Amino acid sequence: MSSQTPMFASSPLSITSPRRTPKSRFTYRQLHQLKSYSPQTPLRVIAHVDLDAFYAQCETVRLGIDPTKPLAVQQWQGLIAINYPARAFGLNRHITSTEALKACPELILQHVATWKEGDEKWAYHEDAFKHIGTHKVSLDPYRTESRKILECIKEALPEKEQRVEKASIDEVFMDLSAQVHTILLERYPELNGPPPYSDPSEYLPKVPTTVLDWKADALVDTGEDDGEMEDPDWDDVCIAIASEIVRGVRAQVKEQLGYTCSGGISKNKMIAKLGSGHKKPNQQTVIRSRAIKHFLGEMKFTKIRMLGGKLGDEAVAMFGTDKVTDLLEQPLEQLKRLGDDTGSWLYSTIRGEDHSEVNPRTQIKSMLSAKSFRPAINSFEQGVRWLRIFVADIFSRCVEEGVLENKRRPKTITLHHRQGTQMRSRGSPVPQGKPLSEAILFDLAKNLLAQVVVDGRAWPCINLSLSVGGFEEGITNNKGIGSFLVRGAEAKAMLSSNRSTVGGGEPPAKRRRTKGNIKNFFGPPSKEKTEFDAARAVMRAHQESTKEDTEEDVETLHDINDNDADDDAFGIPSEDREQQQHPQQNPDKAIPITRTTPSTPPPREQQQSHTHINNDTNSTPPSAQPQPPSSPSHSPPSHQPPLPNPSLSLLAQPEIKTYFCDKCNMHLPTTDKPEHTDYHYAIDLSKEMRQQDRAAAAQAQAQAQAQASAKKTPPVGSKPLRGRGRPPGGNGGGVEKGQAKLAFGPR
Repeated sequence: MSSQTPMFASSPLSITSPRRTPKSRFTYRQLHQLKSYSPQTPLRVIAHVDLDAFYAQCETVRLGIDPTKPLAVQQWQGLIAINYPARAFGLNRHITSTEALKACPELILQHVATWKEGDEKWAYHEDAFKHIGTHKVSLDPYRTESRKILECIKEALPEKEQRVEKASIDEVFMDLSAQVHTILLERYPELNGPPPYSDPSEYLPKVPTTVLDWKADALVDTGEDDGEMEDPDWDDVCIAIASEIVRGVRAQVKEQLGYTCSGGISKNKMIAKLGSGHKKPNQQTVIRSRAIKHFLGEMKFTKIRMLGGKLGDEAVAMFGTDKVTDLLEQPLEQLKRLGDDTGSWLYSTIRGEDHSEVNPRTQIKSMLSAKSFRPAINSFEQGVRWLRIFVADIFSRCVEEGVLENKRRPKTITLHHRQGTQMRSRGSPVPQGKPLSEAILFDLAKNLLAQVVVDGRAWPCINLSLSVGGFEEGITNNKGIGSFLVRGAEAKAMLSSNRSTVGGGEPPAKRRRTKGNIKNFFGPPSKEKTEFDAARAVMRAHQESTKEDTEEDVETLHDINDNDADDDAFGIPSEDREQQQHPQQNPDKAIPITRTTPSTPPPREQQQSHTHINNDTNSTPPSAQPQPPSSPSHSPPSHQPPLPNPSLSLLAQPEIKTYFCDKCNMHLPTTDKPEHTDYHYAIDLSKEMRQQDRAAAAQAQAQAQAQASAKKTPPVGSKPLRGRGRPPGGNGGGVEKGQAKLAFGPR
């Protein structure tokens, strides 16, 4: 009976059985997720557009050359870009320009634009390759064209349904899911209705067509004999619509700007990027979901992003292969030999899984302009000329980030200087209270180089670079005047930052050492001394300009707070006492970047918590004050009344009477003497209490050892005594093996 057919089983060929409507593999919920760019829906569609030999195309368009002629972009004696007609002659970027001309005599060589030493603008120089020592490469022409192409791509897409990410100077990702969703509902109205039974987990109806038009796209097959016999599903339809969109984008870029680009369309960023490079130039490749396994199987996994470096080499060495097909045979446990997280990521990646999103707000965090010198530069004047080029280069890129519109601006500027094998850095905050300009950046950079020169051992310099970082969003909406007022600790911290900015440009006097004999003081100035004086002059000029800005800002704050009943006196906390007590610090150590944000005040022994006025300018000169020979004098903060006149500088105040503390070895304000004496009393009392605690602990331990010895049992945790000391409990403590028993007399 058990082998017989069930009585009520219905046959699919039965006339009475209802015919089931074919369904899709995808649900209404997954269709709905498409319009919200969800990376979880299998209907998701991502495209990647890659410019063909971008630098070479830029020069071809700029010069109006026939694109079928071979052209290469030259940098010094090497090649950095080769168009496809030139590649037909076997040229690549690993050969020199001389070798390239031998292989292809009709090759057009165009050197990149360069900054010439002393110039304030990049230009194209015919003989730039001969002047590597006085020219610096500029990529500004290519950045300009990249911005035009990105804007053209955005114009080709609906404004409200576009998500575009600039991946590099010649690459763009596009998440076309929302636009595809809109077109899908227009072409197939049956998808507009609510899901059956109002259940979003219900499957979509089957696609009402069996053929999709891929036009001239390079369609990756499934690798199976009957793979193409399967009817398309909605994921295939979505990718077909996306291929139409990408085809239109590429056509618009070609028509408006004259550039050709290749495209890749698939369900995620990783596969789309691999697809754009699959068929070049000026083609687009479509990788459907059912073709991903075959597409990756024929590929080396070292071509996949994040697997082309050390991780890829490690995987090749561990598994003895670089083929995706071979790696697919490895179980997850074996892949985790590379690490749990790395193994899991690799397991998903080689199977074509990638859920990373297209990020339209990708913004740079820093900018760098650098130059290696061959031969090395040997003067402050040469360094300043190169800094002018670096600043112009960086500021032009800052303009791209919206500095002039106050959209974004850097917070710090850093100079890196290499002499031989020694690299030194100097940093400074970028003023935030005024519009950023090229002149401000140049003044800051020149001051940083002056600091390196004053510290000594600056020449010969083989590499110099300048960078800005810490980009932050600018203020886009107006604020009330209350948001600009700060009081109390926040005000003191802010003014402390301003004070350190004014005085931080010049190193302490103790750090400046004079080399040579007494003749150096009376003979003609040497080249080193001349450069030293020039650098000091730059630092003083920068100091004065910064001081004026600081005084103006402080006066403005006082004017605002004149009528404020709850006004706290604005003051400047004392400088870092650590630097005052140790002026002979390593001159090669980088000067820390001064922060302009309020910070927590230091402990009282280093900085008084109350507001004070620093009077370095009008105080008695250091030589006229009584000072101990081993430490420079330093006046900590003291209570001062608010300035009666806001127009007076904070640095011009009456002298503060001081007394000498022999314990601190420094001068302190007389008004702080009682509090300072209490501080030392508390310190001494604390030391005395710690000593008493240690003595009591030692006595208790000795008593415990004596009691344990009397019982002839060693105390817990004690060690056997060695040497000449008497064991606890007298001579009955025993002797160690190999030692003679000593007779001890009375103590």
